[in-house]
Amino acid sequence: MDLFDSVGTDDVGLPVDAHAPLAVRMRPRSLSEVLGQDHLLTPGSPLQRLVSPGDPGSGQGAGVSSVILWGPPGTGKTTLAYLVARGSGRRFVELSAVTAGVKDVRAVVEEARRRLTGSGEETVLFVDEVHRFSRSQQDALLPSVENRWVTLMAATTENPSFSVVSPLLSRSLLLTLHPLGADDVRALVDRAVADPRGLGGRVSLEDDAREQIVRMAGSDARKSLTVLEAAAGAVLASAPHRAEAADRPADAAVPPAPAITLVDVEQAADVAAVRYDRQGDQHYDVISAFIKSMRGSDPDATLHYLARMLAAGEDPRYIARRITIHAAEDVGLADPTVLSTAVAAQQAVALIGMPEAQLVLAQAALAVATAPKSNAVTLGISRAAADVAAGRAGQVPAHLRDSHYAGAQRLGHGVGYRYPHDHPHSVVAQQYLPDELAGRRYYEPTSNGFEKQVATRLEAVRRILEGGPAR
Repeated sequence: MDLFDSVGTDDVGLPVDAHAPLAVRMRPRSLSEVLGQDHLLTPGSPLQRLVSPGDPGSGQGAGVSSVILWGPPGTGKTTLAYLVARGSGRRFVELSAVTAGVKDVRAVVEEARRRLTGSGEETVLFVDEVHRFSRSQQDALLPSVENRWVTLMAATTENPSFSVVSPLLSRSLLLTLHPLGADDVRALVDRAVADPRGLGGRVSLEDDAREQIVRMAGSDARKSLTVLEAAAGAVLASAPHRAEAADRPADAAVPPAPAITLVDVEQAADVAAVRYDRQGDQHYDVISAFIKSMRGSDPDATLHYLARMLAAGEDPRYIARRITIHAAEDVGLADPTVLSTAVAAQQAVALIGMPEAQLVLAQAALAVATAPKSNAVTLGISRAAADVAAGRAGQVPAHLRDSHYAGAQRLGHGVGYRYPHDHPHSVVAQQYLPDELAGRRYYEPTSNGFEKQVATRLEAVRRILEGGPAR
């Protein structure tokens, strides 16, 4: 007998191929088997109404003509689409946005219209990775959604706000799938070990091996079953031959199922895949966490998110630019040397490249994370920019205007300008801002790090500029 025998079809009519991947064979047969998405499965929810068996024309799921399933890989988006189609008696058609084009979409929609007008048969069109469709390809779906020629179910791992065109998004019910928790993945693995559709008890699973699968899979159900299947295949291939039940004497003891150990799991898959997509919203999530960790002075979290970006193949030059920006934005004059470190890191990354550049990036990121913080530079330029944008600019004072051309003095340009270096402390009472903004304060240094010294000096300087005595 082969490692995985055919077990026919499941409860909703889906074929279970003997040679299909374990993740396919263990696809839930009903909503009761779906793990980790309880928030979508409450009684009377739109998803429940779509999946519930019954007459497709009876109005179940009324008002739902398009559904966008958004969630990380391995959380059940394809499974839910299958359940909607099979559970409600609709015809199911699947397209992958990776390979399909506008012509394929129109062909499916035309066939769906023909069946709907002819026999009344409804069609569920499942578009996987819809974020990979161009705008024109997504626009091609709109007529079928508006006219309900198909029930569209589109799956995406990317934030639909960024990856789905607004007209389609506004006509769709957005269902957000949550990442699976450790308990969900653990339950799924145990089910696959025991279920006849899966390993059927041919192997057992040691506790530390199970926990390693859970850690490696993260929230990805498909990955957990892929690792389990690889480990089980290796164990069964190397286990001593066990006679089939038909060939054993009636009184012969059934040998125990070979156990999958921690070593088997580690050999089956070296490391868990990094959950990161440089083109999608997870890119923004991870870089956001990286920035906020530097700003929040947490060097350990800073290194964690830096490692995730590098492991996923993020452009190190992009990371270096972000570090440089936040050396000014979040540290500023609290430690002026950090910006120099960040700029040097940018240059070094361009000269060195990966993998050695990770050391340079780590040093620069840690310089930002461990430095005293001040956003006074950020607030200062923001206040100044706001005044300019609001039209509060005013004329440059005459004594500050350029006087190096013929006729400038006749216009009064430069007249009355006082050269600071001719005065004590190289500061002299003089107005620099336009009259409309005289006395305006943009830069307000903090008492953090070096900026405390800046604040003390600036207080004395401003007193002189305003005509008061130096102290």
